[in-house]
Amino acid sequence: VSTQSTGHRHHTDSKMRILKRDIGKDRSGFIKMRPEEDEDFWHLYHLIRIGDHVKSTTVRRVQRESATGNVTSERVKLTIELEVDTIDFAPEAGTLRLKGRNRTESQHIKLGASHTLTLELNRDVTLIKDEWDSVALKRVRDSADPATTADAAAIVMDEGIASLCLLKANMTITVAKIEVSVPRKRRGSTSQHDKGIERFFEQILAAIESKFRFDVIKVVLVASPGFLRETFLKWLWATAIRLDKRTLLEQKPKFVAVHSSSGHKHALTEVLSSPEASALLSNTKYADETKLLGRFFELLRDDPNRAFYGQAHVRYANKHKAIDALLVTDELLRVASVAKRRDLIALCEAVKRNGGAVHTFSVLHVSGEQLQQLTGIAAILRYALPDPDDEEHAEQVDAHSNGASNGANGTANGDSNGHSNGNSNGNGRSLAASGHVGDDDSDSDEPFVSMPSRTFPVPSWAVAQ
Repeated sequence: VSTQSTGHRHHTDSKMRILKRDIGKDRSGFIKMRPEEDEDFWHLYHLIRIGDHVKSTTVRRVQRESATGNVTSERVKLTIELEVDTIDFAPEAGTLRLKGRNRTESQHIKLGASHTLTLELNRDVTLIKDEWDSVALKRVRDSADPATTADAAAIVMDEGIASLCLLKANMTITVAKIEVSVPRKRRGSTSQHDKGIERFFEQILAAIESKFRFDVIKVVLVASPGFLRETFLKWLWATAIRLDKRTLLEQKPKFVAVHSSSGHKHALTEVLSSPEASALLSNTKYADETKLLGRFFELLRDDPNRAFYGQAHVRYANKHKAIDALLVTDELLRVASVAKRRDLIALCEAVKRNGGAVHTFSVLHVSGEQLQQLTGIAAILRYALPDPDDEEHAEQVDAHSNGASNGANGTANGDSNGHSNGNSNGNGRSLAASGHVGDDDSDSDEPFVSMPSRTFPVPSWAVAQ
């Protein structure tokens, strides 16, 4: 029997506190914030960029030498401002660590010296930027909005394997992974199999009691193939009664059985898209993301000219003002290049101006992981558009037709003005007819030459039953 658990710091049911904001007309300035729960570090991770300045308090060990030559060491609390060059975020541990150069005069840290700053809960942090763009400002608003907090939990299992997850507004945290060897049933005897299942269920129960906080969890989805979920829940409540676990018994209404095609974490997307889960998790960000991605895959299967992905295809759709919903991952928006980020933000703002909605998916949710695998950007269109690749083919056909007519003219001219002139133009016709105009192997700068294939496999959970 092996159980792997990841640490998770408990949090209060609160959101990031915005303490002070000073942003000028040129979009430069600072926002002072106080992270009050682990998820706030996720927001800060996406707000802080290389080159930004971050000011917060830190503790540094300082050595002092007395007049007699004795050296003592003490920890000194001081305020430091870093110019960030490295960002290290560990979501399951709930830690955000920054490295950079000190930009504050101090008797303890030299100006320009390299320093590490670990952000902590309930410790104020000031973020200073040369430019606060619209995406960053929206994230600040979202981080301070209590309505986005709706904690749920999920247990996805199959015989011998289980993942216990916390479903937060912007991240899915796996708090325990359980693996137990369960012997197969044998003809005439199931005792060894039953003992293995008992050990497996006991491990899950122990993880529930140690990892789930029912004062903030509103619902627990229990998912599995077959009837294992019902078997587990029947065992769970019988065991709770037998062992007089009254606190757990009080949570019985929160547990809901849901079908999944597998017992692995990636089945969460399928679980969240089920009618049972959708009803329970309505008005939550991750439920909305799951439904939206499911709609995209359905269109990709049934009406592919209304489902585009990849930046070139999406920009083509935006050019035609056809985007109803733009789906983009937060990881894509973390692009290191300032110019590329501005370009992406300009695309998002153009979609909004044209009446579309922009949805940012967290890659720490399974739906965000799937969108990231699909280039990180996709669009649901109001109306069908021809595939840009097909349009390029049409242009090649036009070029072929033009080349043929020019070649014919050249042949006629050659007959009247001389064979050399006709042959020259005839060669032009044959080049166009050979198919090398706009070919993928050419040096053309045509933006749709390197498009990703649009024949993307539709996940089983997105297929209508």
